[in-house]
Amino acid sequence: MLLGLDIGGTKCAIVLGHVRRDDQIEIINKEVIPTDKPVYEMIELLFVTAEKLLDGQGIPIEEVEGIGISCGGPLNSRTGRILSPPNLLGWDNIPMVEIAARRFGKPVLLQNDANACAVAEWKYGAGKGYNNLIFLTFGTGMGAGLILNGALYAGISDLAGEVGHISLAEHGPVGFGKAGSFEGFCSGGGIAQLGQIKAREALQVGNRVAYCESMEDLNSITAKSIAAAATAGDAAAIEVYRICGTYLGKALSILIDILNPELIILGSIYGRAKHLLEPFMMEVINRDAFVDSRRACKIVPAALSENIGDMAALSLALMAWEGDRH
Repeated sequence: MLLGLDIGGTKCAIVLGHVRRDDQIEIINKEVIPTDKPVYEMIELLFVTAEKLLDGQGIPIEEVEGIGISCGGPLNSRTGRILSPPNLLGWDNIPMVEIAARRFGKPVLLQNDANACAVAEWKYGAGKGYNNLIFLTFGTGMGAGLILNGALYAGISDLAGEVGHISLAEHGPVGFGKAGSFEGFCSGGGIAQLGQIKAREALQVGNRVAYCESMEDLNSITAKSIAAAATAGDAAAIEVYRICGTYLGKALSILIDILNPELIILGSIYGRAKHLLEPFMMEVINRDAFVDSRRACKIVPAALSENIGDMAALSLALMAWEGDRH
């Protein structure tokens, strides 16, 4: 039996799963709770919820073989500490692995969410059978998990894959604390910022915008509402996704040239808006990326879809158990 904790800025998931005979992980049950308490109260609630979930399935803690914890970075997977993630205020230098191991007496593995999702897609999703791939979260933020030569690559400071910080333009939407960054152009928040700019431009000259009726509605704009408007043919919304797709292509060209991967897996937003992004993305990649590297690399949406966070935490739990056995 595997226990996974997926810790997010607005909600946390507690997940139970097991490895089937075909070596696939099956999700048995899960509970989702809001992340709305001070850090140590929240940790206690996570543990109590996990214990209730196990009790509800009639599973004693002795049958749990490993615990995986997926959390937004920065963190140190080697020391098992969460290090002040921007979306988790107060989670400063928290010895999460030590606390969980003391509570449950089981092997525990902590990883940042991008790395955990990369492992899940590699083992159980679109990355099965590949040894060199990049997973990009492309959701609220833009982070990467790197599988290189058949192993997760974390870097000397456990900070490999922080691609959202890459500068793509001198000016632009803000992401990862930097205007014009990859995360600024290619994330839920960045797309919303672009949508606000384009809506303001159109409204000020009297043009209609399908996803924003008036200046008072600017703060309610989301990547999802812009995508719906773009699919319906709204010019401002299409322009937002043209800009996002273009800068996505710029960033992927850099990654393709540097890492020469077999596969790039794009999460969340790409899966829902591929039809809006892919033409502009591929136009840039075909122009900018080194031709032999470009031809060797496939670009696909994440296969685990809405289950990716759950599978990521459970994948870490399995790694914790396997690491403990060797």
